Amino acid sequence: MKRLFIIVLSILILSPSFGSLFVYASFKINQKEIAQTICVQRKSVFNTCNGRCELQKSIKKYADNERKMQDSLKEKVELVYVQNSTEINFAVIPVLESKENSSILFDKKPIKASNLTFHPPLCFV
Repeated sequence: MKRLFIIVLSILILSPSFGSLFVYASFKINQKEIAQTICVQRKSVFNTCNGRCELQKSIKKYADNERKMQDSLKEKVELVYVQNSTEINFAVIPVLESKENSSILFDKKPIKASNLTFHPPLCFV
């Protein structure tokens, strides 16, 4: 599951750099249909275009969209937040340790452990 997630994110990150490749691949897949329906020279007997005019138009449209995106990114203002922090000095407080053992817990050794608290799990998930 983790590998699939990494692969999907990698593809999403790399997909904008392969945009013109996607345009060309979609043209090659649909080239016959484009040459018969959309091409300017489709009614010509000796059609040498084979839909390349539409390929050039779609690549130009993609390049224009990329240029617009780059221009809009340049126009955005970048804000930088700087926080001034004051210097904090910590004073060292000496630790006071008592030499006598006044706790009741340390007077005697434990007799046994409770079996109610420490037991193996009843079922495995």
